Amino acid sequence: MTFNDIFKSSFLEKASGFAAMDFVLAMVLAFAMGLFIFWVYKKTFNGVMYSASFGVSLMAMTMITALVILAVTSNVVLSLGMVGALSIVRFRTAIKEPMDIAFLFWAIAVGIVLGAGLIPLAVFGSLAIGAVLWIFVNRRISDHPYIMIINCLDRKAEVQVTEQIKGAVKKYMLKSKTVSNAGIEMTFEVRLKGESSEFVNEVSETEGVEHAVLVSYNGDYMS
Repeated sequence: MTFNDIFKSSFLEKASGFAAMDFVLAMVLAFAMGLFIFWVYKKTFNGVMYSASFGVSLMAMTMITALVILAVTSNVVLSLGMVGALSIVRFRTAIKEPMDIAFLFWAIAVGIVLGAGLIPLAVFGSLAIGAVLWIFVNRRISDHPYIMIINCLDRKAEVQVTEQIKGAVKKYMLKSKTVSNAGIEMTFEVRLKGESSEFVNEVSETEGVEHAVLVSYNGDYMS
């Protein structure tokens, strides 16, 4: 193959036949929709540690997916090769928050739809998904669960503390109990009757109680 044969190959023909306007429009829309997904993720995040880099990766994933779909839809042979190339990609990063999976699929889906040229579907679909997440993730839960950790010195204090908790909260459940020579440690999941937590002070002042701790709990609800 000579140098002239390289320039006569179909590679340059594909490059000259590329629609630059479609690329620019798809990338601008992908950036805008990715920015919207990032904004919804930031406003609805209720986890422990907020990651700004994950939000930026949502924008990048939307644009990258749209770019891949643009290439796939332009050539059937390329689409078959792309399937084989992407099949070897493996992601090892652990997803700590369940909602992060939804945002990842959202970004990928928007990139696919934009790359396919279905702009109204991407826009109105994203608005609908964002509204649903905004309503259900940010809604206030009146029956919020808490975890209460109590250290008692003896069995008498344990019984007295249990009775105090039973009368002071709406609902309670013993999650764990550790007995040692130093005393008894109990962990309760409790539902408060109101916003007041004054009963924690009363429990800590009970004879035989070393200390009592009340913390917010984001785990599973008890039945």
